[in-house]
Amino acid sequence: MKPPAFSYHAPDTVSETLRLLSELGGQAKILAGGQSLIPLLNMRLASPRHLVDLRRITELDTVTVDASGVGVGAMARHARVERDAATAHAVPLLPTALRLVAHSVIRNRGTVVGSLAHADPSAELTAVLALLDGTVTVADSSTQRTVSARDFFVGPLESCLRPTELAVRAHFPRLPRGSGTAIREVARRSGDYALCGAAAAVTLDSDRRIRSAWLAYLSLAPVPLVVDVTPAVAGSDAHGADWDAAVHIAHGWWEPEADIHATAAYRGHLAAVLTRRTLCEAAAAALADSGGAADSIAATDSAVTSASPVASQQPASSRPSGKGNPDA
Repeated sequence: MKPPAFSYHAPDTVSETLRLLSELGGQAKILAGGQSLIPLLNMRLASPRHLVDLRRITELDTVTVDASGVGVGAMARHARVERDAATAHAVPLLPTALRLVAHSVIRNRGTVVGSLAHADPSAELTAVLALLDGTVTVADSSTQRTVSARDFFVGPLESCLRPTELAVRAHFPRLPRGSGTAIREVARRSGDYALCGAAAAVTLDSDRRIRSAWLAYLSLAPVPLVVDVTPAVAGSDAHGADWDAAVHIAHGWWEPEADIHATAAYRGHLAAVLTRRTLCEAAAAALADSGGAADSIAATDSAVTSASPVASQQPASSRPSGKGNPDA
């Protein structure tokens, strides 16, 4: 297939890009990694009159790590962030999730911020940003604003970006000491979009009892779905928490839909299984991060075969306050 005709622009700076977007209005599309846009163009599901390529803008190819978390510029490729040692130490869930994204050849070209701007509720990075209560910085020719994850994703494949705006940076916050994270997904084949996925974050208090527990889901709602299951497990020992009660709370928020790949009932079953497993893995990682033993927390659930790898990690320090409501 061939894309429809368009005019090509390759600006050298952010300011030039923003000026172009202002002049072109809603007739332009941004090309960063192109791993989502190019197929849409080839299938003629998108037909912009102008294409603005960011590949020359080196000031957007950044990964910065500080006490607050990890900042990722608009042209930082998946592979770079996945392999960045400082990122893995500060926000381990980010590179862990990136290893689930498609295949290495896609990750070599695709960008983190581009994936977020694509706003696919089946994508891993949208769920990670939502779970960590991260932000996206967007700019136009006159102003800049920072948008929380809960406000950035407004529908399937739809973000809050205006036609004249560019997403220039995403920020993934650190979690506090004594926290752990995990992500799992089930796909028909390795590299496919997930039929269902779940990411979990568990934080322990100074007595190594659960202080908070949150979940974010892939492929269960029109936008990344974040659920607070803390009421079910708060104050519990990580080894004896009632994860089934957490599943019961989360179940009320799920909106699974049937398609050619899975029934709604099967997606609901996967969500329940993945909820238990990711919470157990995140709690074990939290124990390890707090200096405790983390080798005996196990979920009891039905067997699920997943084509995708599984990993859990623990983050390092100081999570910012505030978390989005599931319906925000």
